[in-house]
Amino acid sequence: MRRETLPVKYCMECGTRLRRAGADGKERLCCAACGWVHWEDPKLAVAVIVFRDRTVLLGRRGQGARQGLWSFPAGFVDRGERVEDAAIREVREETGLDVALGPLFMLRSATDEPVVLAVYSATHGKDAPTPGIELTDIRWFARGDLPEMAFEHDAAVLAAWWDSQEELE
Repeated sequence: MRRETLPVKYCMECGTRLRRAGADGKERLCCAACGWVHWEDPKLAVAVIVFRDRTVLLGRRGQGARQGLWSFPAGFVDRGERVEDAAIREVREETGLDVALGPLFMLRSATDEPVVLAVYSATHGKDAPTPGIELTDIRWFARGDLPEMAFEHDAAVLAAWWDSQEELE
């Protein structure tokens, strides 16, 4: 989920141009005038593996990064939003489904990505999913029939989830 951002150049407190300096044992952007430090914190995102009868629900991305490829419902957590509520919201926005969210399955991070991904699994009732505005198609896939995934970590997350399901059987 790589996300490009514009570089921070000026202090958010006083507007002075930032410079690289040591802070907390690392080189960071700092303000010489007021001491403000720009902490490059990761962004929190959620992904949800909605499953039924040995299949998982995936959507074909219709816009943005990796258009035309498949992924599970996912998105960023809004400031002030509970992570669990963001997961439920993303599933509803992308699939039209109301889900029963399971416990946190995995927390994934990588040193080369500015995103921490909280992955949940979920079940739903009998309603049929319908693609939201971000998707062009939505389907159920068995493990051996997975399409090309939008992101490398999607395939790794799904493989770990499938393995965990086999251990439960």
